[in-house]
Amino acid sequence: MDEAQSLDALAKLLNDLSERPYDINLHIQHFKLAKSLEGMESQVISACEMLVDFLAAGEQIWSILINAKEKTVDLETKEGVEELLALYSRAESDYLSIPILQRHMQFLIDRHEHYSGENLKPAALGDLFSTDWTRIAIAEVVKQGVGHLMKSHLLWDLQRDWELQQLESVTFIEKNHLQDIIQVFFVARLGQPHSNSEETLEYYSTFTTNNRSPAQYEPLLVTASKARAHALKSIERREPFEDALVKSNYSLDEYARYITYERRARNPDLFVMITVFERAIAEAEKRRFDGETGAEEALRMFWVGLADVLRINDAGEEGEMDIFRRAIRSVPGCGEIWARYMRALERYGSGEQVAEIFNQAFGIGLVQSDIEEIIPVVLARAGQLRRRTGNETDEEILPTLIGILENGIDMVRRASKTGDAKLRLEKYLAVIYQQAELHDNAINVWEAAAKCNKSSYLVWTSLTETLIKYQQLERAAGVFRDIHTKNLDWPEAIWEAWINFEQLYGSIEGLDQCLDKVEKAQYQVNVRRAKEAEKAGYQGFQVAVEVKPTTITETATPVADPDIVDVNVDSIPRQRGTKREAEAEPIGAHKKAKMEQKPPPLKRDRENSTIFVGDLPAGIEEEELIRLFKDCGTIREVKVTRMPESLVATVEFFDRDSVPAALTKDKKKLREQEVAVHLAWKSTLYVTNFPESADDAVIRDLFGQYGTIFDVRWPSKKYKSTRRFCYVQFTSQTSAENALELHGRELELNHPMNVFISNPERKKERTDQDANEKEIYVAGLSKFTTQADLDKLFKSYGMIKEIRMSTDDKGHSKGFAFIEYEQEQDALASLDANNYELKRRRIAVTLSDSRVRNRTRLTDPLFFHLLLSSHCAYYRNTVADSGLSRMADTRNRSIRVRNLPANTQDGLLQQAFEKLAAVKRVEVFIDQNEAVVELDNAAEAGKLLLRTNPIIFNGNTLQLSEEGRDGATTRLAAPPPKTGGLFVPRAAASRPRAGLGHARKPAPAPKISAPIASANQTSSSSQASQGKDQDDFRNMLGGKIF
Repeated sequence: MDEAQSLDALAKLLNDLSERPYDINLHIQHFKLAKSLEGMESQVISACEMLVDFLAAGEQIWSILINAKEKTVDLETKEGVEELLALYSRAESDYLSIPILQRHMQFLIDRHEHYSGENLKPAALGDLFSTDWTRIAIAEVVKQGVGHLMKSHLLWDLQRDWELQQLESVTFIEKNHLQDIIQVFFVARLGQPHSNSEETLEYYSTFTTNNRSPAQYEPLLVTASKARAHALKSIERREPFEDALVKSNYSLDEYARYITYERRARNPDLFVMITVFERAIAEAEKRRFDGETGAEEALRMFWVGLADVLRINDAGEEGEMDIFRRAIRSVPGCGEIWARYMRALERYGSGEQVAEIFNQAFGIGLVQSDIEEIIPVVLARAGQLRRRTGNETDEEILPTLIGILENGIDMVRRASKTGDAKLRLEKYLAVIYQQAELHDNAINVWEAAAKCNKSSYLVWTSLTETLIKYQQLERAAGVFRDIHTKNLDWPEAIWEAWINFEQLYGSIEGLDQCLDKVEKAQYQVNVRRAKEAEKAGYQGFQVAVEVKPTTITETATPVADPDIVDVNVDSIPRQRGTKREAEAEPIGAHKKAKMEQKPPPLKRDRENSTIFVGDLPAGIEEEELIRLFKDCGTIREVKVTRMPESLVATVEFFDRDSVPAALTKDKKKLREQEVAVHLAWKSTLYVTNFPESADDAVIRDLFGQYGTIFDVRWPSKKYKSTRRFCYVQFTSQTSAENALELHGRELELNHPMNVFISNPERKKERTDQDANEKEIYVAGLSKFTTQADLDKLFKSYGMIKEIRMSTDDKGHSKGFAFIEYEQEQDALASLDANNYELKRRRIAVTLSDSRVRNRTRLTDPLFFHLLLSSHCAYYRNTVADSGLSRMADTRNRSIRVRNLPANTQDGLLQQAFEKLAAVKRVEVFIDQNEAVVELDNAAEAGKLLLRTNPIIFNGNTLQLSEEGRDGATTRLAAPPPKTGGLFVPRAAASRPRAGLGHARKPAPAPKISAPIASANQTSSSSQASQGKDQDDFRNMLGGKIF
């Protein structure tokens, strides 16, 4: 671009800026173009001045203006100094800039030093640059950047050096006072987190040595160290985030993660958090100025987040208003900032200014271009007027409110041809018309919306519902007839609404015609969808055929060795519940198992097929709900539950396709009361990564503050003891959405909790979902096998998530390992490695799920070999020494629990018993209201069986007994002692000792005591006389009785 073209471009930019002075992109172009032209320094300054007149600017702009101001003003006059200081103040109010603050401080220090020497200060300057004035001015500058953990020392160190310099120059009389000031100054700094805390402590130590008595030194240093300890912990917790910022070159994504950590902390540090926001905002502004994609959106997000933080933490009116004034200079096109600004003014009693701010927002001319910016501003203004209608009698409020909403809808439609898909302003305006009893106007709102967005089912259902509400049934029927064949985004909702309408209000002829037309429309839609699916399927097939399966390749057949243990291992098919067939295989060869995959059986889709019904009238019956929803589809189950302050119900359908029609029942009336209907999972949260100590009571207390909890469901740990998550279901969707703010909250240091809406479509994203199907069990490993060997072998089948190999004290393998894959199909594919030779040993590979493995263990030759193998330390040292099989050992550690409440959760029962003993796993049998609790050892089981105090669980007194062979009970728990407190041994028959190679003798028939009816009931003397003696009791506690 030559000089003439540049000048033409500059003239065009200036013309555009006169029309759109708040467009930051035009100002940036103006600045860069002026800077690229030689001899246009004055135009560069003009570009900078024009920018800061309308918008906030970064340090690159303000540095140029400050340089120019220092060259032009007379610093020997009060007016000149105040003009320059005012420029510094404006620069510092836009964005946090350590270089600008450093420059400001250096100016103050230099001018103070200038007049402290031989130079005579002009009388016109008054107190300017006096020692007291300079101390206050420096402190104000340092205060603005003191929260910057990594760079605040660049400011504070200047202040420290200046203060120590003043200490050396004061008189003896003034020295004691200044020493006290500096001591407080040091101690306060040590209590603030900063990167060079060690250096600050050294300076304080030197200061104390030189200015305090030896007797004071140690107490002062101890006090300072205590103040510093908290600051050190604070900065240590944030070091990972600061390191991540440096490594990412201060990326906006890393700032967002940093901010999330600060906001979700158990005890947020507002001092640090605000500065992190300021740093993020300043970085986003730099990147926006450089034209980085997404920087503008990030800048808006950071400003909105900072405003919310100040409100939530009660920062006060002055702090909030200052942020809003700065934010609208930075992002004047952000509707959320304007909306929050108006709500803050209303909250602090300055409602009369809301109209002014509303007009200012649209007067700038940026908000109107985006419907997502228009709507928040309009709703904020409309909300303020609506609240006034309930408190004031001004007749002009309602027309003003309606006018604002209608103008807002017009702006939305000008910004987007299809308007707002969520119809937020239309819904608001329709309700206002309804409350004002302007029924025709409410209908007109939806008719106008239908013209704008013809394919939205939501528009048409809203229109027909409004017509029906106002008894304009013929018009509603006409609308249904006109639109039932249109290409809508959800035609099924319209068809269901039409059928419901005809059933409620139409004639038999009308209903028949409706059903015929809907059937025809369904056929047409299905044909169209089938063609679309066929096209998509073909495209997917084209992609799929290019993907080749990964298999293990062997470069050479290993030579047979007499020391190699050759074991033929059955191949487990990929379907559960079928036995593996033995398959002979020659030594040195590897034949992979052939896998025949069958389609999985259909499962009960409870989450997608269940709706939640709230706000029910008192005394509602299940039959009434069945009548309400029977036309939506076949109902599987209806449950009505009485909560402390409300009545709610769940309705489960056989088919998930019935749910859309059921959702149209929202706001329908039962017994003259509107009910709320929503998908059950939308009010359910998936919660994980909470502390292991957190039980049901902790979760209910934590989430109960957001609304009424309907249920908390805990997972069973019988197959995987490390599972730590739960589902929290509220009675309302709003409560669940509000509780999402707990996401990232640290209940335990460095363990942020995860809280998500429990969308069933995202189950596969959860870490624990289908964990059992993704894990394999590898046995028969050589003692020299390493995790690297396993990783090399099994990663060829898919991405590995974790390898857990059991090792001895020397780090050698104990012969088995567990490998968890990211995907279930990869785990199934890895079964091909069964009987593979690794480290001169044949390995066995099965799914680790005990439901599969236990069914094959006794018939599997390799597992039998492992039982005898010297590498299987567990079987040799633990079970074999006891003379019992593993199953018998498990029974000795287990107890049977009876009289459980209906629908007892495994997880809740395990929590209850974990408070009494060391529990390994719990399995509940719902149909019997019983459970088996497996303890860590027999002693723990004995302690529970001999417990005299009753165990109350959800109002039921539990009955405990010993778990017998095949689940049969041999003995009940001991009854409470008689008055006098003597120990009453329980009755039981001793068992013979058995071991490998010895036949077990049948035990004599056990003597079963009568069930215990109550905790206070005493046992008879005859029962006591048949029990074991105290030696048996002590042996049992020592883990030797089985």
